[in-house]
Amino acid sequence: MEENNAMKILEEIKSSDLIENRVQLLTRLSQLDIQEDSDFPPFVETLTTLWEDFTCLDVSQCLLNKAILPVTSKYLALHRPDCSHYFLAFGIKVSQWCAKHLNMSVMSMEESQEEEHSNIFFQLLLDYLRFSASCFTAIGKTCFLSDETSAVTVHKFVSEQLNLIKEVILNAKKVESFSSEILKAAHVVIDSIVRLCKEYSPAVDQDANEIKTHENVGKARMEEDNKVCNLESIIMLGVKSLSELGMLAAKDGGNLVTILNTSWKGVITLLQIDKQAVLSQVDVGEIILKLISLIKESLRFAAQAWSCSVKDNISATEARRVFLPVKFYLINAVKVVALFPSQASMVFKEIALCTLMISAFKFSLSQQSHGKTASEVMIDLLEKTTVDLLSALLNTAEITQEFRITLLDLLFIDEQDFSNQVCKKQSHDSQTKTSLVDILSLSVESTTSARGLLMARVVLFQSVMRYSSELEEDAKLAVTRKLHWLLDRLTEKEVYSSVLSSQLPISDGSGKKIIWESMFSALLLSLKTLMIILSSTPAWEQLETFLLQNLLHPHFLCWQIVMELWCFWFRHATNDLAAAMIDKLCSFMMSMSSSETPLCPDSVLRRTTKSICFLLTHSPKSLTAQVYTNVSAEGRSDSTPDVYLALLLDGFPLNFLPDRIKNDVKRQIFADFIHFIKNFNENPSRYSKYNVLGAPVFALSACLQILNMGISEIDAKTLNFIVAVIQKYRNSKDETRKDHYSEILSETLSIISRNEQLYTCQEMDNVITELQKLFISEADSRHLHKSKPNLALFFSGLSKYEMSETETCPKSRAVWELYHMLLRKRHWALVHNAVTAFGYFCSRTSCNQLWRFVPEDAALAFDIPSGKEARTERFMSELKMFLEKEQALLSVTPSEEEVELLLKEGNEVKATVQKLVAGRSQRSIEVEKRPNKKRKLPEGICRGMELLQNGVKRINEGVSELRSDEHGNEEFQRSLLNQFSCLEDLVSHLLSVTAASD
Repeated sequence: MEENNAMKILEEIKSSDLIENRVQLLTRLSQLDIQEDSDFPPFVETLTTLWEDFTCLDVSQCLLNKAILPVTSKYLALHRPDCSHYFLAFGIKVSQWCAKHLNMSVMSMEESQEEEHSNIFFQLLLDYLRFSASCFTAIGKTCFLSDETSAVTVHKFVSEQLNLIKEVILNAKKVESFSSEILKAAHVVIDSIVRLCKEYSPAVDQDANEIKTHENVGKARMEEDNKVCNLESIIMLGVKSLSELGMLAAKDGGNLVTILNTSWKGVITLLQIDKQAVLSQVDVGEIILKLISLIKESLRFAAQAWSCSVKDNISATEARRVFLPVKFYLINAVKVVALFPSQASMVFKEIALCTLMISAFKFSLSQQSHGKTASEVMIDLLEKTTVDLLSALLNTAEITQEFRITLLDLLFIDEQDFSNQVCKKQSHDSQTKTSLVDILSLSVESTTSARGLLMARVVLFQSVMRYSSELEEDAKLAVTRKLHWLLDRLTEKEVYSSVLSSQLPISDGSGKKIIWESMFSALLLSLKTLMIILSSTPAWEQLETFLLQNLLHPHFLCWQIVMELWCFWFRHATNDLAAAMIDKLCSFMMSMSSSETPLCPDSVLRRTTKSICFLLTHSPKSLTAQVYTNVSAEGRSDSTPDVYLALLLDGFPLNFLPDRIKNDVKRQIFADFIHFIKNFNENPSRYSKYNVLGAPVFALSACLQILNMGISEIDAKTLNFIVAVIQKYRNSKDETRKDHYSEILSETLSIISRNEQLYTCQEMDNVITELQKLFISEADSRHLHKSKPNLALFFSGLSKYEMSETETCPKSRAVWELYHMLLRKRHWALVHNAVTAFGYFCSRTSCNQLWRFVPEDAALAFDIPSGKEARTERFMSELKMFLEKEQALLSVTPSEEEVELLLKEGNEVKATVQKLVAGRSQRSIEVEKRPNKKRKLPEGICRGMELLQNGVKRINEGVSELRSDEHGNEEFQRSLLNQFSCLEDLVSHLLSVTAASD
């Protein structure tokens, strides 16, 4: 009965010419109960015919079409497989109509008379999108992809839905009234399309498995092939369209976030369904490039916005708003690269550039005061994911080791290639600083020659090492081989200056907190992390080779880093491993040829001993005894004493030796020194086990501070020895010999400066005189140049030396002249030594005429800008500032305990001040209440004031007579008049005070 009524109403609708009647009849039709055994296909087909193809010119057509949707949705809910094709045809027609009508509605929305029409259409569009999502659910229950006609219909239906959603996204900003709900409905449709492909995929796989048991295998195989091809066609359509929707949605990061997420997640899901089909039909590289372009665009937009508001700090909220979408793009790029590494390798240059851009942005923000918070957010959100993008490409087994090296070479370009390209392409950049916006706009071709990316490369490499635990074995090996690149970069001035001065935000061990560390500390932490990760991998051998090759690195920062790694290794290695490595290093040290002098700091021997001493100082004490045993073995080789001396000169930690051995070493060093100075005037080399002349002097000088030894045994013989050295220096004609004597002189001065009792010996007079003759007569001698720092150290102890401070005293004049010579030196290092020594002397001496020690042309007395005009006042001012800087605290950041103590003391001081103020006010009140009585002065004061008055009067008379004397001394008269004028003023002041008291 209900079916007859439905058909009857449907016929009435078809025969009616009035839209209003049709709408009413459709409303009645939607209210009827439907029998499941009814013949639906003709009915649904008729509803499709009723939907007009042309876009309506007034609201009536929209009302009619809007009335058709509830009827169609009601029949769709019955899930009749025989009607699926008709519902899809209906949906195709409606999608095309909605797309055209949406554009028309958006263009006419500004006209007030179209407002009602637009509202009805947007409601219709919302209803249709919901109907469309239901269609996908319905057809997903029936896999009919083997039917070519049905498959074409499904493909067409999916295509039209995606086209309609594209139009919705393009016009989303213009549709405010229903945009939010329409976008939610579009999101559901996208989800439905992806879900449909996932549901078809297992159905196709199941059919493929059933082929083996099918009677007609050939026919089944053909049907299965059709299903696969049809599914692949839909997947390819979905990948292409959804990636395009993702690009469109990214242009508006506000209302379209849901569409953005759904689109790109849909792309990843579809790519995973059939990787083989994707490889043959989809350009995976293009998808990766789209994601990279979104990353770069987001960063470039943020850089432009934040560069215009330098004064305003970037809040964490604003930073997260920028970097969360970037993280989303990165995550999806990582997934695509991991799924298709071979195809991703085709765009490896763009991937490398993307990671460099992020690293450059991170470093730039961290160096700007207003970007500190933003850089912390960036580290939290992007650092790990950026490394994951590289790891996804480096870890795959589908690429060769040569390709990994090529990729890392592009990121961490070799010094020669980098220098050549910089010279050719960007020589002019040395005068200009590349902005972050410019860096984010670089192309792949200009990446290798971009000087602005130099620090970005170092920061990126630091991040790669930090997260290297997720790299595969081959990738770890490739990264380890780039450690040489890191040291090469650290030798460049802009890099090592930044490493020493810059701070970077890094994630703490738990990953829940961001802390700020110096770049040097962050770099060391990453290198140590890499060492731990490589400890049980084939790449460990490569790392050991790196450490050995750079044990003697000539650059101070690189050497420091390598030695820190060596110390880290020794602290955590087993005792046997550490002992074996120390034996190898000792063998290397002992193999130095006899031509390697221990007195040359740049020799291979000294650089080796310097590294070993640093290593021992920061390693278990047992290793020090092992090294000492190696080098102290009697008769091991002729060069053993020289190696021992080189170790002492570089700070061999004698304090780490057992007490018995340490005491023996101390006694032996003293004995060698005393023996040497006693026989110095004879043939000292014959009485020494060392091959170096004066070695006992160098050994004692080096060990005084290390062992903190008492040197009471060093007496006046040392003063006589230094005089003998000076005489031998003067008498020597050989330049090499003179140079050697100057070194012995310098170290002896250092020894004397640390023994105050020697300054009170009578022999010191002769030493001072000889030093004055030597240094003043050979002030410009290159041999004595290295002795001047220790000469300044020697002179700092002269506070115990007795001087008469008269110009006729030879001792005083000698000291003054030597101080004049030191304070005139303009080399920054000598200025520092001389002023430090003079300041130490000034603070301890009993001399009053300190101005005699300072020459008029002292280095600190000169005007810095001109370098010509010299003033004593300027010297004293500069000396004061210098001494204040020397005594300043290295850190001014108080601890919590210090702050609490200061607060407590401050409150006590405040209370005391308030008490004093209150007491002062009370006394003021009491003074005001006292009677204003004048006290009579004692008679003695009054009598004295009379005498002063008379005296001034008599002096005035004498001054008049003096002025009348034409032959008097004018200078004396002028001085006397000035003094008398002051006396007269003082007496007048006293008279006024006493008069007020009477």
